Amino acid sequence: MDDLADASIFLLNLPEDVFSSLLTDHSSQALINVGSGEEISIKELALAIKGVVGFAGDLAFDASKPDGTPRKLSDVSRLHGLGWKHEVRLIEGLRETYQWYLVK
Repeated sequence: MDDLADASIFLLNLPEDVFSSLLTDHSSQALINVGSGEEISIKELALAIKGVVGFAGDLAFDASKPDGTPRKLSDVSRLHGLGWKHEVRLIEGLRETYQWYLVK
């Protein structure tokens, strides 16, 4: 089972009072991110994808362009606090997704 489905089932199986409190929290803290909680740069991600798909060309990065969001990191502390933690590592997820794409 992949992590997103696993996290969804985990949340749905929480005790009713805990699950209900998640639904009634309308603050910015009400969001529940699913992910590893591990930061990765755009360059590291691009290089990982390059390796997974077997791209032999060069990647070009333009350091003179703004980088957008300063940090690329999902805050998964709320979900971790409830007791769930990811099982699929990023590189493994990239490989599985690419293999799925190839057979579609």
